[in-house]
Amino acid sequence: MDINFLRGLATLILFIAFIGMCIWVYSSKRKKGYDEAANLPFAEDDQPRGSHHE
Repeated sequence: MDINFLRGLATLILFIAFIGMCIWVYSSKRKKGYDEAANLPFAEDDQPRGSHHE
């Protein structure tokens, strides 16, 4: 086993991990969570913007 074999094996493992992450991110099961995160900037604040009283 030489260094080039190990580099090739590492490349293959990382490529498979990348494809797996792409499938995980774009799966339809995660759509609800992404929709909720996309609407967070439009959520109503508890306090008006001018007051920073805690």
